[in-house]
Amino acid sequence: MEAEVNETGFWNDTRKAKEVMRKLDSYREIINFWEDIEKRINDLDELVKIIDEKKDKDILKEAKERLKKLEKEFTEHEFQALMNKRYDETSAIMAIHSGAGGVDAQDWSEMLLRMYLRYAEDHKYKTDIVHISKGEEAGIKSATIIITGPFAYGHLKNEAGVHRLVRLSPFNSDNLRQTSFALIEALPEITSDDEIKINDDDLKIDTFRSSGAGGQSVNKTDSAVRITHLPTKTVVECQNERSQAQNKEQAMKILKSKLYKLQQEREEEEKQKLRGEYTSAEWGNQIRSYVLHPYKLVKDHRTGVETVDAEKVLDGDIDRFIEARLKGVVERGDRK
Repeated sequence: MEAEVNETGFWNDTRKAKEVMRKLDSYREIINFWEDIEKRINDLDELVKIIDEKKDKDILKEAKERLKKLEKEFTEHEFQALMNKRYDETSAIMAIHSGAGGVDAQDWSEMLLRMYLRYAEDHKYKTDIVHISKGEEAGIKSATIIITGPFAYGHLKNEAGVHRLVRLSPFNSDNLRQTSFALIEALPEITSDDEIKINDDDLKIDTFRSSGAGGQSVNKTDSAVRITHLPTKTVVECQNERSQAQNKEQAMKILKSKLYKLQQEREEEEKQKLRGEYTSAEWGNQIRSYVLHPYKLVKDHRTGVETVDAEKVLDGDIDRFIEARLKGVVERGDRK
């Protein structure tokens, strides 16, 4: 990649060049960490020797802080090594759809949107809400966000599926217990035109006025774009950009990712059918439950990993679930 960067004309295609530079910076950071780790461990060994000789509390405190930082970085990079599938290193496109549960489900979808935005913020990922459809009373009917950063898709790909919430409904006059559902789609950001070929004749493109802030910020033009891929009935929308051309470009990017995912799912279905393992994906097949009443518990049904700290999870602390799924950890028996 460094050789490619030094080639004449590299910056002629600015978008491609920026993508290469982003990946290159990510790879350099990974390589630098592993090349530097032995020296950092040796430095800690030297500190330990000084502590043994001088019994200095300040040096001991420094050594503990450096060790804690090194352990955290080591765990992150070791975990990163699990992300070796195609597109794991790319940015992620997350789509949230409210399901059964009426207004509660729409409110639940907005809670999930906030959870993923907070997760991205904690991991220093950039986020961009490209489409959002508000509910009539509260919450959202659907939303699409792009989470940009190295290995964002690798981290978030296993969040795809049905998420179930159980709580006392704030929208029910009797304050009854309510179960709500939301569906999460996780897609890799496809930047190459070679991966998915789309025939212009297969597209139906509609423009409309995007919803947004009032006053001076109100949208006065039909800048929002809706693209329908006729052969697959796949629909994508984008309304966050200022111009129609930018929204169309963003919508096409999402469409490519959705078609790629659809292609992968069909191939996997065929493999499962040949092996006699195929089961359809339905709303009843939830991947995770979030119970806020009569007790508090968030449980991932694929790995068995659970926690009673539901508020922390809804604040974006979902690393335990992501790591367990990637590592293939399955917890059984008593609560961990």
